[in-house]
Amino acid sequence: MKLTPLSKAFGAEITGVDLSSLGDSLFEDIYAALLDFGVLRFRAQALTKEGLQNFSQRFGPLEEIPLGQLSEGQRAKIENRYVTKISNILVDGKPIGGLGDSEASWHSDMTYVERPPPASVLLGVEIPPVGGDTFFADQREALAVLPDSLRARIATLTIKHDAAHDSVGMLRPGFDAFDDPRDAPGAEHAIILKHDETGDECLYLGRRDWAYIPGLSLQDSEALLDELWRYAVPAHAVVEQNWLPGDVIIWDNRRCLHRRSSIDPSHRRLLLRCQVLARPSRG
Repeated sequence: MKLTPLSKAFGAEITGVDLSSLGDSLFEDIYAALLDFGVLRFRAQALTKEGLQNFSQRFGPLEEIPLGQLSEGQRAKIENRYVTKISNILVDGKPIGGLGDSEASWHSDMTYVERPPPASVLLGVEIPPVGGDTFFADQREALAVLPDSLRARIATLTIKHDAAHDSVGMLRPGFDAFDDPRDAPGAEHAIILKHDETGDECLYLGRRDWAYIPGLSLQDSEALLDELWRYAVPAHAVVEQNWLPGDVIIWDNRRCLHRRSSIDPSHRRLLLRCQVLARPSRG
């Protein structure tokens, strides 16, 4: 296994490994590298859906696709309950996966639930010639560059994270539209997150749209959120992923924001995703 940093202290590429046949010792080295670097990239991996599931679930139990929101016909088409398709491909005019062609804004995954997934894994399957790149920003560094006065202001504050919209701004099925962020459904989390494994502190903003800081007026909440987001993406702590088929990316959702550039609808893009839940304690 060879590890090459992608920036000074954030992101790394690992080569010389086959993710379909990792021994325990090598996997623990990869897990430690994830905690150290926040984002890991592996090139030229020949993983099936089941192989992606098997690799991903070594980091912790996987989130299942929420079948309760699907019709019987949709449920019957699911090939793997732990692997989600992220795609702009249409079959008979219907999308085969989520998030389509649009740009996905900076966000952390599922911050609108009480216990967001600590990690996410993506596998590149069909990749367009341009567009659909993924970017990651280090929130440990984002917190480090905050002015002391701003950090003191947010020390005891939380953000309520919107559950009703996805990362491309679309209203999720089953939610009613609203026009005031204070009315958004979703969980609250401290703006400064203490990483439960490393002990590091990170800025934890979730997604800008429809966020609200409880206890503040809407005007003051919007102003403070805008101020925080000006520091959220330090140029020296951003990793860009230009996808190739067979690429696997895993990132620490507690430490990273990520976004996706838009895709030309005439080009097909298919990625497979697993979301990792908290890793069981090993005593």
